[in-house]
Amino acid sequence: MPATRIAMRKIREVLRLRLEAGLSFRQISASTKVSVGAAQKVVSQVTQLGLKWPLSPSMDDSQLAKLFYPTADTRISDRMEVPDWRAIHQELKRKGITKLLLWEEYSEQYPNRCYSYSRFCEKYRRWRHQQRRSMRQTHKAGEKCFVDYCGQSVPIINRHTGEIREAQVFVAVLGASNYTYAEATVTQTLPDWLGSHVRAFEFFGGTPELVIPDNLRSGVSKACRYDPDTNPSYQQLAEHYQVAVMPARPYKPKDKAKVEVAVQIVERWILARLRHHSFFSLAEVNQCIRALLQELNQRPFKQLPGNRRQAFEQLDQPALQPLPKQPYRYVDIKPVKVNIDYHVEYQRHHYSVPHQYVGERLELHARDTIVQLYFRQRLIASHLRKHTAGITTDAVHMPERHRKQQQWTPGRLKQWARDIGLDTLRWVTERLEQRDHPEQAYRLCLGLLNLSREYPALRVNASCRIANDQGLDRLKQIRSILRSNRDQLPEQLNLATDLPQDHENIRGPNDFH
Repeated sequence: MPATRIAMRKIREVLRLRLEAGLSFRQISASTKVSVGAAQKVVSQVTQLGLKWPLSPSMDDSQLAKLFYPTADTRISDRMEVPDWRAIHQELKRKGITKLLLWEEYSEQYPNRCYSYSRFCEKYRRWRHQQRRSMRQTHKAGEKCFVDYCGQSVPIINRHTGEIREAQVFVAVLGASNYTYAEATVTQTLPDWLGSHVRAFEFFGGTPELVIPDNLRSGVSKACRYDPDTNPSYQQLAEHYQVAVMPARPYKPKDKAKVEVAVQIVERWILARLRHHSFFSLAEVNQCIRALLQELNQRPFKQLPGNRRQAFEQLDQPALQPLPKQPYRYVDIKPVKVNIDYHVEYQRHHYSVPHQYVGERLELHARDTIVQLYFRQRLIASHLRKHTAGITTDAVHMPERHRKQQQWTPGRLKQWARDIGLDTLRWVTERLEQRDHPEQAYRLCLGLLNLSREYPALRVNASCRIANDQGLDRLKQIRSILRSNRDQLPEQLNLATDLPQDHENIRGPNDFH
């Protein structure tokens, strides 16, 4: 053992065996159970301290130990000095801190009243098991951040309609310090979920190594005890902040006990205080939450020294990773399949991709202003995002023969329909005007063009006349008319034609009594 931990009664014995008996340091170590290095260090200090052997009879063991260890407590007592287990428990959360190091510091301070290392560890284990269950897990500084939603919500009243909408409360807590963040959001959907993470990281001023969420649908696409699937957008946020997402196991609340307790504390110390308040906007709710959150983080611990804010400044804050230069911006990521017309649909708008990818499954990334399409992690198409229904087609994505068809315009389609007949013109015109964008009806009209290649123009026009009269707007309905030769049948008698009402074979109301 190091010289700084030699008991007072052994210092005199080491000096006697070396200076009087002339034993080697190995022999001294075997006799006194003091390490060779410790014995050498004690003997080397004799000259520096001006000591001579034999020692003065008036110098007792306490005075002798004080010369070698001026800062140590050299009082002799039969009772061992009990360490501050709470302080030791907090110190163990720091990176690189071990029980052996803390025991060495404790034994240096109380060299004659300290427990042995094994006894020290046993005492600490007993103390830890006597504490609350939530303290049984050991969380390293800057390692874990637990996130979840409160079960309790906050009602927000619409000023104009009086409608009440329940705001959701997001909670994030750091494992080592219990430093807590909370905010209200409109929903628990993916954009709000990811936005709350961004604001929580900014509140902490850095990012941890691990983020541990519940199996919320916004964060975990498929819950599994051993290998859960993380939502692609959530995974992208994790890559942006260089953190790892490790969802808690389903039905295992102990995996996220920290945030379970934090949620309970937020509900008791923040939401319970707001229960008598009426809120008319989300900003008002978050303003009150921020004020009460500051008070919560400064409340003293009941069983540990200090408070959450102080523990954060001492433990987690120095260990957090720095934030990136730019915050994460939400990207909606979803799998899509390329249709036969080499377009994919996103929120009622169709975007083109190279025609070679027809039938393939792609990954669509939708940002505020741009839509990007990836095939096996490779970008294959990019478009400006449109927030209305319609079609966006890049001519480069089209086959050669389709590029020629791209020259079609509403005027050209109507001119072609007029060449077939006025009934065809009427049907085509109504289809073009029926859609929000004429381009949406181009394929329908071009399909009618193909029918004119199979059937004479007179028959196509007659079929369109029947479709106009009966309000038929589907191409397959016109095709059915042509295949069944219905357009060649004589026109049926109008059912509204007046029939004779006076006839000898027709009985009236007077014939029934």
